[in-house]
Amino acid sequence: MNLLRLPLLGVVLLSFALPVRAHQVNLSTARVALTADRAVTVEVALKGSDVDRLVGTNVYDAKADAVDPAAVDAAAASILGYLKAHLAVTAVDGTACAAGTAAILADGDGVIYRNSFACAGVAGDIVYRSTVLTEKDPTARQVVLVVQGKSEAQALLDAGNTTVTLSAPPPPLWSTMQRYLLTGIVHIFLGYDHIAFLIAVVLWARRLIPVIKIVTAFTIAHSITLSLAALDLVVIPSRIVEPAIAASIVFVAVENFFSRDIDSRWRVAFLFGLIHGFGFAGALREVGLPTNAIVPALAAFNIGVEIGQVAIVAIVLPVLGLFDRLFAPDRAKPVRATGLVYAVSAVITLLGGYWLFTRAF
Repeated sequence: MNLLRLPLLGVVLLSFALPVRAHQVNLSTARVALTADRAVTVEVALKGSDVDRLVGTNVYDAKADAVDPAAVDAAAASILGYLKAHLAVTAVDGTACAAGTAAILADGDGVIYRNSFACAGVAGDIVYRSTVLTEKDPTARQVVLVVQGKSEAQALLDAGNTTVTLSAPPPPLWSTMQRYLLTGIVHIFLGYDHIAFLIAVVLWARRLIPVIKIVTAFTIAHSITLSLAALDLVVIPSRIVEPAIAASIVFVAVENFFSRDIDSRWRVAFLFGLIHGFGFAGALREVGLPTNAIVPALAAFNIGVEIGQVAIVAIVLPVLGLFDRLFAPDRAKPVRATGLVYAVSAVITLLGGYWLFTRAF
């Protein structure tokens, strides 16, 4: 076996888990309220880094993870120009509602757009149309909270679905669950730190039963804290949760150098699953839960996360098994190559350390 190949193999195995930054949700949110007199208020929130990418401005400070209010004020005309081109409130036939005076506001790490539209002069249903962010990146989404009196519903816009009818009845429950199921799956595949944790925790696994125990323990644990946090029963600030998630990655990766006891690793998976659940809740909080379907939406998101986890493990284990057969001295008796585990664990340790440093400081 050529040991010089092992670091390269480790990098290849982990290559799909090398992000620019973890938890890049690629998401904007909107609150669109329709009143009885057919007036519509729109509020759209965008991450400052997305504003810079879309408009070519320089309002976001990555080190401070915040936007500069003075820079936002200076770039307000350019930002408004972009939003005016990619956002509209109209009748079904395309007749535009009369727009009011728009405002652009700095808000922490993001920018908020506010405007009102008078639709009393247009006939039929009123439509909110947005290609904000999705025209630049087809994988992006916009979560829209539609408010009409005491009724609230949610819609998910993307590159292939750019409109929501405001005066239509709320979407059916199954449609809502489908959207949250997909959001959970997508989140786990974009949550590169969670992927790194899952890879690290199963690197020594060569039997299915220990893996089932690990995944089950991790799922039960993160389901508990995800539910508690999403329902605002237990809330831990992200400045604590995110470094803790990174520390958990470093722990399991370093542990691979000292222990091969995969049978009892479900305990570690359960403990750290409690921490990762708060991270999942943070992503879900950005999307929001529909007030008329909180429990089904939460359950669907959780199931989506679990589907994503199972898919990742189902990819990683066969790849590890293939390497076992390729580099075993006797291919009839494949064994897990120590150098491979150490190489991948070293890469994950470096990634986790980087995330820990950036999130803590």
